[in-house]
Amino acid sequence: MRIRFIVNPTAGTGKHKNLSKIIEQELDKTLFQYDIQHTERGQHATELTQEAIADGIDIVAAVGGDGAMNECAKALVDSKTALAIIPCGSGNGFAFHFGMHKHLKKAIRQLNHSGFRLADSCTANNQAFFNVSGIGYDAHIAHLFSKLKKRGFANYIKLILREFRYPTKEYTLRFDGQEKTVTAFGISWVNASQFGNNAVISPESQVDDGLVDICVLGKFPVRAIPKLLSRLFDNSMHHSKYMQIIRCNSIKISGGDGLAHLDGEPVDLGEEIKLQVKPESLKLFVPNG
Repeated sequence: MRIRFIVNPTAGTGKHKNLSKIIEQELDKTLFQYDIQHTERGQHATELTQEAIADGIDIVAAVGGDGAMNECAKALVDSKTALAIIPCGSGNGFAFHFGMHKHLKKAIRQLNHSGFRLADSCTANNQAFFNVSGIGYDAHIAHLFSKLKKRGFANYIKLILREFRYPTKEYTLRFDGQEKTVTAFGISWVNASQFGNNAVISPESQVDDGLVDICVLGKFPVRAIPKLLSRLFDNSMHHSKYMQIIRCNSIKISGGDGLAHLDGEPVDLGEEIKLQVKPESLKLFVPNG
């Protein structure tokens, strides 16, 4: 099989600096022929992925975080080329959902024992996302995090704790013939299960069920913050009395300020957002595939 590694050189904390040497040492050459390309600007990974499809590459391995994954994956929807993910970003939620190892050597070794499977892709106002996206507090954090000179998990946590006084907003949800008004701290749209670093927002989410999980975090008192944080890391957020999860294949959400994030990358989607699921439209190459 032909595998092309597309590397975001600015992702995370730079742990991919020895990538070429590690691939040469750890990748099974009896299974793979490989080459490596590096991105030079925003959205360059999408262009490189399109070239990989045209070149007949079997697997594109996105080396970076969820942003790099998104750039590669959106070019791969409905193609025969599969996506692999080597986690080197700040969060790596999509990679960790599938059990990819956080250590680079072990992640490369995992490719030698991975397999193919299909996953859903999703869109928000026709812009693709694959892991966790949203509005409200999550989007506020994503926009602030994108402006930090130093990224990484520690700085992300500091930002989360500093901004917990973010105000709730009222949103209107229209889905399955229903209309529902909610007051929410944030609304996450979940295809996989976690933000990253094993902070799991929707433990029961499945990437191949044809549904997106709409996770509505309602207003909560300050005293509930420690418990909410612990729930993120013990796979129990769906049991919180402040969390409501709606599963549907399409939904319209209105009432926000336009600020959103798609797989952790800040965007402006306007005041009304339409989410849709495209079932089993992305081919993956992952552990236990």
